[in-house]
Amino acid sequence: MARPAVKAPARRAALLGRRISACIATCLIIGGIAVAPPAAAVPDQCYPAGEQAAVALPPKLANAKRPREDKYTTAGVEPLDSIDITKLGLSTPGVLTVGTLTESPPSNCINAKGRYTGFDNELLRAIAKKLSLRVYFVGTDFFGLLAQVESGRFDVGSASINATDARRRTVGFTNGYNFGYMALVVPTGSPITGYDGLAAGQRIAVVQGTVEDAYVVDTLELEPVRFPDPITLYASLKSRQVDAWVAPSLTALNLMRPGDPASVVGATFSPAGFEAYAVAKENRALISALNSGLDAVIADGTWPQLYADWVPRPLPPEWQPGSKSAATPHLPDFAAIAQRNHKVAGESYAPKSTLAQLRDSFFDWELYRAALPDLIKTGLPNTLLLTLSGGIIGLVAGLGLAVAGISRTRWLRWPARIYTDIFRGLPEVLIILLIGLAVGPLVSGLTHNNPYPLGIAALGLTAAAYIGEILRSGIQSVEAGQLEAARALGFGYPATMRLVVIPQGIRRVLPALVNQFIALLKASALLYFLGLVAGQRELFQVGRDINAQTGSLSPLVAAGVLYLALTIPLTHLVNVVDHRLRRGRPADAEDPADLDPVIIGQEMT
Repeated sequence: MARPAVKAPARRAALLGRRISACIATCLIIGGIAVAPPAAAVPDQCYPAGEQAAVALPPKLANAKRPREDKYTTAGVEPLDSIDITKLGLSTPGVLTVGTLTESPPSNCINAKGRYTGFDNELLRAIAKKLSLRVYFVGTDFFGLLAQVESGRFDVGSASINATDARRRTVGFTNGYNFGYMALVVPTGSPITGYDGLAAGQRIAVVQGTVEDAYVVDTLELEPVRFPDPITLYASLKSRQVDAWVAPSLTALNLMRPGDPASVVGATFSPAGFEAYAVAKENRALISALNSGLDAVIADGTWPQLYADWVPRPLPPEWQPGSKSAATPHLPDFAAIAQRNHKVAGESYAPKSTLAQLRDSFFDWELYRAALPDLIKTGLPNTLLLTLSGGIIGLVAGLGLAVAGISRTRWLRWPARIYTDIFRGLPEVLIILLIGLAVGPLVSGLTHNNPYPLGIAALGLTAAAYIGEILRSGIQSVEAGQLEAARALGFGYPATMRLVVIPQGIRRVLPALVNQFIALLKASALLYFLGLVAGQRELFQVGRDINAQTGSLSPLVAAGVLYLALTIPLTHLVNVVDHRLRRGRPADAEDPADLDPVIIGQEMT
């Protein structure tokens, strides 16, 4: 005899859905985010400022007699019509796969339309056009870029890379397309007036892995404070968390805004003397082809135009881009333009108040609203895809590890323990890099250099080590009497584990499993180290890119609010489910008070 239909669970499910929706809405309101379009245009630092933004070269560098870098610059280049693009060793025939940055305007950035741009990238597009190649840009972090070029993940690295001797041991370089110098930026009122004022005990900030990092360590013989990106570093400088910043000049000048409590007090040439595109050392054919394309865009006026649009400043004495036989670029008198517009490098401004700095950095409501569409359209689906896919892999593999870990067979137990120790002992970012850079080239035929499968595998395999331990503890917490009772009823060991022990173990550790799922959701941001195209970015990276476009940390706060909108309802949901499982389902009004013993007898037979 069938039981009457019960409508209460459906009502409770609907009520729970409304509670979750209300919680998400509350989180968005708290963050000050609205779905309405922005009322005003949002400033975009990833945009060519043009000649009117010209700056003068610092006097010390303008008067320096620095010899041209003849050690590596080629005497000439091959004619364009002699280059066979089928022999350039490209990972995809006819396509130049380029690893670049998104947070270093005006050289490398992604604009509000999701286009990888900046001086370096636009110049590379022009060079590729000369070679009849298409360009495919992939965003990544600088500290892993050269390794990815060397391993073949990218054909070219485009990131204002100074072609130092140390880096030439890992990759090869084209001829120079831009020169580099380092600026010393300090908070307003600082006693530091130049590089000579830097000393031990001061918090001297650099971006990790850059030539500025090496300069502070090797030349100044000081220990710097390392940051992952210039945006976060500059925010720390303005709040006086660091004493000085040894910065790429263009990045510093682009980030500094009128009213910022910071000023440039020194400048020096970068150690390598010029910036170039990175290519695998053994791929001399591609290096030669890019050199030919570079000379061609210098000769036809493309390089001077892009230079004037993106990085307008005088060239230093005795230096010009391209090979030794390249045409001399014709540039406007940037020093005169800067003097007319009062755009002098190192010019100081009236500082803003601390409250104004905090408001502009973290609570710009217009940026909240402007960031929300990209965060929801691009970041949210990718974050959920990475989290759910990695979570499924982690749950299945973790259950296998848990069962193997409590097995009486040591050939199952020992491998499970070794796996768990390794994957729990290594930093998650290291596991992602090892799988992406070591395993990636071996399976490139299957993944087509798409980092998603490898990134999901890395997230899932790491989560499996933690989930396995959680499930093992839950299974072992089930009383031995449960196993004995099931065996007494005639169940075999596999059926007992599957039907009796494991379900009870999972129920007991459900909150811990959800906590691990939340940790996996946040760890999905680490996948960016493998390199993603614009449409693959998750929540944190979308916020980070808008942060680079605007110079404000508000887009990152907006991304954080969306993380809260995902995790807080999930936490409360699991608490409700856990309470329900422990206390049992409350009686419904529709449920009969007493069950018919005849029916019970029929159901038991």
